[in-house]
Amino acid sequence: MGGAPVTGAAPSLAAATSGGLCPRCGARTLFAGLARFASRCRACDLDFDRFNVGDGPAAFLILIVGAIVAVGAIVLDQGVSPPWWVHLVWMPIGLGLTLYGLRLGKAALIYQEYVHHAREGRIVR
Repeated sequence: MGGAPVTGAAPSLAAATSGGLCPRCGARTLFAGLARFASRCRACDLDFDRFNVGDGPAAFLILIVGAIVAVGAIVLDQGVSPPWWVHLVWMPIGLGLTLYGLRLGKAALIYQEYVHHAREGRIVR
């Protein structure tokens, strides 16, 4: 149903991150959209909703993609001095880098949460 063959072995961080693989079984079921998680793995039934990735990847991407786009635009402008409309190319580049970066960042964080059994902290009284 759209997933990779289930081998029963957990994928590596690099494979899970780049392929959007389930951290438990390795099926390609982590995402239900461009950067939206599926609610659970269709192959092994791992509940992805229990993981809390939050906005960590988005905060880093604002800085990283913004720096790449800004430096690229400055270098292009200083080196070639193109017409203003040539700089419109930075919008799809920024959007593409952001979406791909969100997928990578979210997949990496969910993988790490699964592998290290991360959960919310609790205060013992």
